[in-house]
Amino acid sequence: MAVSEPALAVAHPNIALVKYWGKRDEDLVLPFADSLSMTLDVFPTTTAVRLDPAAGADHVVMDGAAARGEVLHRTVRFLDLVRERAGRGERAVVDTRNTVPVGAGLASSASGFAALALAAAHAYGLPGDSRALSRLARRGSGSAARSVFGGFVVWHAGTPDAPDPDRGSYAEPVTDAHLDAALVAVVLESGPKPVSSREAMRHTVATSAPYRDWLADCRAALVRMREALRRGDMTTVGEIAEHNALGMHAAMEAAQPAVRYRTAASNAVLGHVRALREEGVGAWATMDAGPNVKVLCAGADAESIADRMRAVTGAPVVVARSGPGARLRAEDR
Repeated sequence: MAVSEPALAVAHPNIALVKYWGKRDEDLVLPFADSLSMTLDVFPTTTAVRLDPAAGADHVVMDGAAARGEVLHRTVRFLDLVRERAGRGERAVVDTRNTVPVGAGLASSASGFAALALAAAHAYGLPGDSRALSRLARRGSGSAARSVFGGFVVWHAGTPDAPDPDRGSYAEPVTDAHLDAALVAVVLESGPKPVSSREAMRHTVATSAPYRDWLADCRAALVRMREALRRGDMTTVGEIAEHNALGMHAAMEAAQPAVRYRTAASNAVLGHVRALREEGVGAWATMDAGPNVKVLCAGADAESIADRMRAVTGAPVVVARSGPGARLRAEDR
């Protein structure tokens, strides 16, 4: 039998404004608390999945090279889940192209597994709506559940004692948000992180005394964030996002031994963001598991803030606005 026609999917990364950090169930990828993000219009991942009934193993290509190690293992494990749900056994040929630096705290796993989930589900004929797709993407990478959707997105942690915990943890769009926001990404480093997000999460949960307080604050912050989005209140959204991100890094840095993603360059950018606010410019920082800083601001201010960041840092700067959810497209490569 011949290799099938490919299913081709595109997904974009998202940046959490109220963070997800730590899992209550690692197998099902269930977080301790809800989170809220903004899907971006930059750095898409494009993934093609073809079924090859004659193959004895999956073949995975990432950015033109055969995947190996943990990347290959996670991809095959995810395909096994899709095959189990679809009741099929064919192996797959997967070709992924990233435009976001992998492993640098710029949400490459979110776009990557959202695109893989959509392409693989289509290739294997797995039925389901967008909520089911979000649940599926979550099993590859928690933040991928949010990249299934565009704009502002909330990921529900679900109820720990539910009869089927998997069904209760999914993402959905925040449909009543009224905010024209942008994220100015200051790309200080594009190489792999010294400690993976998965390892850093486990270590923070297990050894950081302030972590539980930060987690409790996340739950309250999300309620306030949703209300601020509904009102279109940029200042409150920015204040909540910056406080939440810096609290997450403080919790990591309080682990034993400390997990440190912030660098001297990161702290310098944080200082520049504070200086902007002192000058009356609405700008707030957020950071994920990496040294790079994203500056949250009103869409109208994004280009001038990007110019300022280029001038003071000398680093590459990318302006991101609200982007689309994951989608299928015709093969054009």
